[in-house]
Amino acid sequence: MKKSVLALAASLCLFASTSNAKTIVDIAGGDERFSTLVAAVQAAGLQDALQGPGPFTVFAPVNDAFAALPEGTVETLLKPENKDQLTNVLLYHVDDRKLTSSNIPVGSNYFKPLLTSERTCITRSGDGVQIADGSGASANVIIADIQAENGVIHVIDKVLLPGDRPACH
Repeated sequence: MKKSVLALAASLCLFASTSNAKTIVDIAGGDERFSTLVAAVQAAGLQDALQGPGPFTVFAPVNDAFAALPEGTVETLLKPENKDQLTNVLLYHVDDRKLTSSNIPVGSNYFKPLLTSERTCITRSGDGVQIADGSGASANVIIADIQAENGVIHVIDKVLLPGDRPACH
């Protein structure tokens, strides 16, 4: 736990010094840990929207989160004929408000992402922040509150997927 807290603090210091005048897209594009996410945003044609004035909160999966999906999933989603499905997955990771970790209430609460047909359940506790998706799985926020000029990024360890399971249990 101490090791992850130290890594989090080091990451926040790094981002605090570099992110003040950058958009969410600029920050993600400048960090190799988000190369799969950036490729997906480009394939979906969402980069211009996410460079807009916002505010946005992006729950940004790292490359390892995409790699943990079933084999071939990312490649399939990146095909032009699957742009709508890719767009839905990506919009499931974005809120149209600036939700810093201090703005997330303690306990479990439903949130409406830009994919308005779906909900996520964000739980904030002493153990951190978790996001339950429609597949019944949860992602952990591993780095919180990376500030951008048009919002905030929370780095997560799983790709959130829409589905038919209720997000809050």
